[in-house]
Amino acid sequence: MSRASEPELLVLHAVRVRGTADDRAVAERSGLAAEVARELLLDLEAFGHVTWAEFAGTGGWSLTGRGRAEGERRLAAELAADPTGRAAAVVREAVTAFDPLNGRLLRACTDWQLRPADGGRLDVNDHRDASWDGRVLAELADVVDGVRPVLAGLAGELARFAGYDLRLDDALAAARAGDGARVAGLGTASVHGVWMELHEDLLATAGLPRGA
Repeated sequence: MSRASEPELLVLHAVRVRGTADDRAVAERSGLAAEVARELLLDLEAFGHVTWAEFAGTGGWSLTGRGRAEGERRLAAELAADPTGRAAAVVREAVTAFDPLNGRLLRACTDWQLRPADGGRLDVNDHRDASWDGRVLAELADVVDGVRPVLAGLAGELARFAGYDLRLDDALAAARAGDGARVAGLGTASVHGVWMELHEDLLATAGLPRGA
């Protein structure tokens, strides 16, 4: 049975995978009611686990060093609480399966932004070559299809991994419909943005640093 994470962990983890997030983004990412997420954020701030910062009229929560350590402790405890060890095994298998897919996705996103030009140099992709862009979108679709069984296995053990497939599908469909920003644009609504959240989620759950 899929295990539901504790609300405090969901909020800490939402801040971690988003990097910086306001109240709305934390509530959306954690799946908690806005007032519950807000109350937990204030509790975590009191414990020194998150901090609020503003710049140019935009603000967001971020993890402190203490908060990052607390989140990692809770993630490890969540896996350790499974007496069968199945959840930990699925996470390890997912890390192995994810790595080659991650390399392909990053290459595809680079190809979306840059393409070969004369003299072996790279130029910014002006998206006037439909065949080039079509090949990149086809590769992204193949990668998204490849990660589905990985996500199904993870979500079968840890409920917070549910929904990544739908978000990837939504971003890819928008890109195919002509919204090029949904491939590798800044923010969490692009294929690249959702994928980076998934990557951080998986590494944090496995207790691995980025680049391990």
